[in-house]
Amino acid sequence: MQKKLHIKVGDTVKVLSGEARGREGKILAIDKKNDRATVEGLKMIKRHTKPSASNPQGGIEEKEGTIHISNLMVVANGEATRVGRKLNDAGKLVRYSKKSGEEIK
Repeated sequence: MQKKLHIKVGDTVKVLSGEARGREGKILAIDKKNDRATVEGLKMIKRHTKPSASNPQGGIEEKEGTIHISNLMVVANGEATRVGRKLNDAGKLVRYSKKSGEEIK
């Protein structure tokens, strides 16, 4: 059975704790097994790469690290909010903002 998460790829999220606290970014990828998400432009890490056919120069690459999903909160209409689930008019389960009550797309 798959886990139901409060975030999805493409959501804008706010970081609640850690080095990037208070900053916002867009979710690029989610690792459901480890409950971690990659957020665009946050928690940058450096990787030393050996020269290869695709990257003949090698060198140091900078890319986004992962953040635990418990430290992320969805941003809807410009403000961070908790997320709930309810049935819409069509009978489909959708996420909604607990602050405003509006559906999260």
